[in-house]
Amino acid sequence: MSRIGKKPISIPQGIEVKIEKGKILVKGPKGQLEQALPLFISVIQTDSQLSVSVKNPEDKKQKALWGTFARLISNMIRGAREGFTKKLELIGVGFRASLGGSKLILNIGFSHPVEFLIPSGIEAKIEKNIIHISGVDKQKVGEVAACIRRLRKPEPYKGKGIRYVGEVIRRKVGKKVATTVT
Repeated sequence: MSRIGKKPISIPQGIEVKIEKGKILVKGPKGQLEQALPLFISVIQTDSQLSVSVKNPEDKKQKALWGTFARLISNMIRGAREGFTKKLELIGVGFRASLGGSKLILNIGFSHPVEFLIPSGIEAKIEKNIIHISGVDKQKVGEVAACIRRLRKPEPYKGKGIRYVGEVIRRKVGKKVATTVT
């Protein structure tokens, strides 16, 4: 039995949930999300709660996806109500970011500026050396942040690059000057 899958999911005020055959729709003040459901997963709505169940809780595949889909639905509700945000930090001399329409233009130590196209449904904001990526879909926000970070990963010697705010980078010791004994 899935511990996460068994827990009921509460639906706050201002959130509409529609359960159709094979999919679930969540609509809120921040936006609308849709998730396809496998045939063996059923979602039942009672008052202001959702309960997720599977046809055969003994089947290994169904048991594995039970909690996953419960958490995906919970994240959809939270995203439609509040939204999700990831913060990226630029560390390095001369590292800058700017917005040009739907493009994020990054000067990150290459001979040319790197342009990153921001997908629809995602919003980017820049404050000094911090890039705020926000949207209603948690998976999409995380993927866009990971793609931006992948453009220039933080290196272990000086820590230059793009990293998440609060991320700890393991630092390596550089070369040491050998002392000569005479």
